[in-house]
Amino acid sequence: MDIKKMEQYASQTRRDIVRMVAAVSSGHPGGSLGCADFFTVMYHKILKQDPKNFTMDGEGEDLFFLSNGHISPVWYSALARANYFPVEELATFRKLNSRLQGHPSVDHDLPGIRAASGSLGQGLSMGIGAAQAKKLNNDDRYVYVLMGDGELQEGQIWEAAMYAAAKGVDNLIATVDYNGRQIDGDVEDVLSLGNLKNKWQAFGWETLEVDGHNMEELISTYEEAQSLCGQGKPVMVLMKTEMGQGVDYMTGTHKWHGSAPNTEQLESALNQLEMTLGDY
Repeated sequence: MDIKKMEQYASQTRRDIVRMVAAVSSGHPGGSLGCADFFTVMYHKILKQDPKNFTMDGEGEDLFFLSNGHISPVWYSALARANYFPVEELATFRKLNSRLQGHPSVDHDLPGIRAASGSLGQGLSMGIGAAQAKKLNNDDRYVYVLMGDGELQEGQIWEAAMYAAAKGVDNLIATVDYNGRQIDGDVEDVLSLGNLKNKWQAFGWETLEVDGHNMEELISTYEEAQSLCGQGKPVMVLMKTEMGQGVDYMTGTHKWHGSAPNTEQLESALNQLEMTLGDY
């Protein structure tokens, strides 16, 4: 898929996000909007996957784990638009008995989801376990994990970081959504992360940086990350994004981390986001 087509997918994903959370007056649009370009690149360019024949083991496929599960709207949209399940099912987001719960769940067998998430700090550990299982099974595919930057304030992340480097888990590519904001305010004010690149390098990881809204750069960076695998070190990508990207009033603030737009705000957002693939 070329860049122009992926940009169309990303725009539609952003429309999906704001419509989903507005419909139920609940959800997390800010970080979801900020990661729309990343998920588009992942599911239409980077991941080796088989949506029509989804299995929990994912043998011979790349695996993806979302640690900051509250940005489920962007993941659900990406999965639906990549043909894991019908796009129309997005209309059930956060409703009773829906497969599309507020945080990803495995109890309703939703294709694309291999682990429940949302309890912050746990996704990297799950990804490491899956990556080691692939090694034991002589499966040469990769495991990808996405985390939030505020999530790095959880101690389990750094235990996992030490473990992955010490055990040479070199089929693992992790990403931090580095938007600088969390539910309580700016990350720098809540608990500064310091120099993240130096930190991950000191923990023994190959560390790359990328503009999370530049699709060409995203593609080249993750191709580089793949080339670094198999050399004894896990790989970390620090991805700079803007929370609320694509909707002007949602950027520059942490307010929309976990707040849904009202009817008028939704209309404003949709006016800024081109409908490219058709709304569900």
